[in-house]
Amino acid sequence: MQSYKEALTDAMTMLAQHPQTLFIGQNVIYGGQAMASTFANIPMDKRIEFPVAEDFQMGYCTGLALEGFIPVCIYPRFDFLLLALNQLVNHLDKIEQMSHGGYNPKVIIRTAVGSDRPLNPGPQHTQNYIHALGYMLRNIHTESLVGTGLVMPAYKRALERKGSTLLVEYGNLY
Repeated sequence: MQSYKEALTDAMTMLAQHPQTLFIGQNVIYGGQAMASTFANIPMDKRIEFPVAEDFQMGYCTGLALEGFIPVCIYPRFDFLLLALNQLVNHLDKIEQMSHGGYNPKVIIRTAVGSDRPLNPGPQHTQNYIHALGYMLRNIHTESLVGTGLVMPAYKRALERKGSTLLVEYGNLY
C-alpha cells in the first residue's frame, strides 16, 4: 500500500512531466522540511528556490501564470500562506473578473497543515484555514487532501482545470 508521502511524490513527478510547470517556494532545492523529499523526481531546472517573501512569491507565480507557465506555488506551512493573502485573495482570485474574462491564470498552490507529532511546534505552525479561505475565494478551487487516495486525483484535477487550485495537505499523514 502506498504511503501519503509516496502519493505526493508521485503527484509532483506527474506535474513535473508537464512542459509548462515550475516549482516555486522555500526548500524546493535545499530541503529542510517534510515536503522536500516529495520533490525528488523534479528536475532542478524546474525548481526555483524562493526567500521568505510569501506575498511576493504569490505575485511572482501569478505573473508566471499570465505568461503561460503553470507554477506550483509551495508554502510548506498553511500558517505562512496567510502572508500571501493580498496576492491570493485580491489579485489571483479576482483577476478573471477584473479583466472581464481576459485572463484566468492557473497557479497550483500547495500547502500543508503542520504536523503536531512527534513534537508539537505550536499554534503558529499547525493551523488549518481551508474553511476561512473558502469564504474569501470565489474563483480558486480548494481541496483538502485528508487521505492517500485523494492525492493524485486532486493534483490531476488541478492540472486539468481552468484557473487556480489550492491543495491542502496534512503533515500528520506524511
